[in-house]
Amino acid sequence: MRIGFAVPVSGPWATPANMVRIATRAEELGYHQVWTFQRLLYPVGHEMGPVYRAVHDPVVTLAYLAGVTTSIRLGVAVLNMPFFSPPLLAKQLATLQTVSGGRLTAGLGLGWMPEEFTASGVDIAARGARGEEYVGLLRTLWSADVAEHEGRFYRLPASHQDPKPDPAPPILLGGTAEVALRRAGRLADGWVTSSREDLTRIDERAAVVRQAAREAGRDPDAVEIVCRGVTRFAPAGRPDRRPLTGSYEEIRADVADLAARGVTEVFHDLNFDPEIVAPGSDPKESMRRAEEALEALAPGA
Repeated sequence: MRIGFAVPVSGPWATPANMVRIATRAEELGYHQVWTFQRLLYPVGHEMGPVYRAVHDPVVTLAYLAGVTTSIRLGVAVLNMPFFSPPLLAKQLATLQTVSGGRLTAGLGLGWMPEEFTASGVDIAARGARGEEYVGLLRTLWSADVAEHEGRFYRLPASHQDPKPDPAPPILLGGTAEVALRRAGRLADGWVTSSREDLTRIDERAAVVRQAAREAGRDPDAVEIVCRGVTRFAPAGRPDRRPLTGSYEEIRADVADLAARGVTEVFHDLNFDPEIVAPGSDPKESMRRAEEALEALAPGA
């Protein structure tokens, strides 16, 4: 089991200084990876809540953090593929992989919010088929000397796109439907859960991913199962508590249980705690709580 931690990307605490502080301290404490996420728009009157109200771009954030860290991996969960042309995203991620010294993990998703599709000029229909074609085209752009593609959704004239990332970054796919889990097993290096995942059933979901990998002739044990941990500190002993909410002892026990259920990495994400990201919250108090959790939940703590 590897342990990661999300950097501040949402709300008042997401300042450049705080991003650097969390990333560099996580590296010192032996965390495997720091993580970001994407939200392109917040439609007026939407009910998503404060988590998504003000979110920094994840690719720019990780490029910034690549320059102040040396060994910790840099993950995004997830970038929604339809909002980028494949050559643009291939170029951005290849460059980030290069400037970070090969530390990128590229989590990719299909998107779900109609307003973001409208603003991006993309049809929301057939997202799954679009995503499958997209992943293949990314890998072609990262590996072929001459990349050329004629598909249902994308056309690419015979072209060079260099320099290549070396190695190509691993791709994780998000999604919650069974078809999305099977897609991750067939096509990707792993699956990353959403913030709404029922962690009490994650072993069943991981089994679907790995069975799809097996049916595709791939090694199911090589497929990563990455859990976004919506982690919140709370008094111990609550009878109705959800996994990764509770005392630090309870949260550490939850991490061990997730490992036993087949999860290969958990990253603790405080960006999904409304008390930390709500407009008007105190960035100093949010950072105090985050640094306390960073120390208490570190590998080997």
